[in-house]
Amino acid sequence: MTDQNTSSEKPWGGRFSEPTDAFVERFTASVGFDQRLYHHDITGSIAHATMLAKVGVLTGDERDQIVEGLKVVKAEIEAGEFQWSVSLEDVHMNVEKSLTDRIGITGKKLHTGRSRNDQVATDIRLYLRDEIDVIHEELVRLRKGLLDLAEREAETIMPGFTHLQTAQPVTFGHHLMAWYEMLARDTERLLDCRKRVNIMPLGAAALAGTTYPIDRAYTAELLGFDRPTENSLDSVSDRDFAIEFGSFAALLMTHLSRFSEELVLWTSAQFDFIDLPDRFCTGSSIMPQKKNPDVPELVRGKTGRVNGHLISLLTLMKGQPLAYNKDNQEDKEPLFDMVDTVKGCLKAYADMVPAIESKAENMRVAAKRGFSTATDLADYLVKKGVAFRDAHEIVGKAVAFGVAEERDLSDMTLDELSRFSDVIKNDVFDVLTLEGSVQARDHIGGTAPRQVREAVARARAAMEG
Repeated sequence: MTDQNTSSEKPWGGRFSEPTDAFVERFTASVGFDQRLYHHDITGSIAHATMLAKVGVLTGDERDQIVEGLKVVKAEIEAGEFQWSVSLEDVHMNVEKSLTDRIGITGKKLHTGRSRNDQVATDIRLYLRDEIDVIHEELVRLRKGLLDLAEREAETIMPGFTHLQTAQPVTFGHHLMAWYEMLARDTERLLDCRKRVNIMPLGAAALAGTTYPIDRAYTAELLGFDRPTENSLDSVSDRDFAIEFGSFAALLMTHLSRFSEELVLWTSAQFDFIDLPDRFCTGSSIMPQKKNPDVPELVRGKTGRVNGHLISLLTLMKGQPLAYNKDNQEDKEPLFDMVDTVKGCLKAYADMVPAIESKAENMRVAAKRGFSTATDLADYLVKKGVAFRDAHEIVGKAVAFGVAEERDLSDMTLDELSRFSDVIKNDVFDVLTLEGSVQARDHIGGTAPRQVREAVARARAAMEG
């Protein structure tokens, strides 16, 4: 297919007296990236033609010609035989021109009662709705994998950190359930976003609606939208639904980046808490001993591009007057890349998480370092009648002694501990053990193994409900 069209050969060329400059034609074309919308563009066109026949703008025969012609175009695209033309600017004009070449003047009637402005807004919503459903499936798969791993590791003790310093012992299962809670909120945000994506702008035409007796509710029903949009100006000019998806994507990637940071730390020789299977890692070209956690590192790195795309979309919209402006052509590449990036990262994590193997003994040894049960000793003293601030000071002195002696609180004798307070008795060792510490936090949201298992059960029931 040639790109040497004159101005009169353009679908909008009647107004113009000279051809578009060759560079401007390439500069303004979007077909190089928006051709991925072909399926949704053709789906929308079939629904539009069906509606036009219902209201009498097209005959039944014209509708059938258009629908069959569009199916042929779609089959040609999917077979890789379609010739995309830059001179036709975008996916919409390429499809329409191919249709017209096949069925003649009837193909030119397809665009009755619509504009590329409401057409592209509809295509993007159809595309994003389908991609949201795919992303949701991957999120569910990842969350189920986390629940299985958390249940398996409900009793595995590890150090909990604040400021990346050992704070208190927790269970690995409890830590994994923290990740789960983040992803559960991300899922809620995604599904809430879908509600606002699933509103149909088709019928808004260029900006003011159309004089034809269209039935927008019928078209919305054909396309699976919840309802048509309420205002034609808003319908064609805003992309807040794409920005909202970008906000979801940025938050999700931020959570995955935090998970990645921990996985990178935990697989290092300094922590050595977990093992990732070889299939999720790579080696070094020069250091034969290396096993690098490339998947988590790359997910952490990809967060920046998603955050950048969100800023791009916000900046794109901030200065636009109503209604449609050519600026909005720049919405697709950031949106497409966000979708692709999120899907790829979720797939990698959903595949990887169930394969994580904990090194329980290493975690336990690390939990004993750093006096992680110091707070338990303070709580013990308070329960014996000591004021908390006094208990805090007593434990601080005991820790200082442990630092000097290079011994954990649980390794001290009763005589040594009772030097700091005469209320300390033999029962203190029930709370100074790692198991005693985690078991004591037996309330909803706590790290006790029983609570972890119950949290897993509640999460599974919520997902199935």
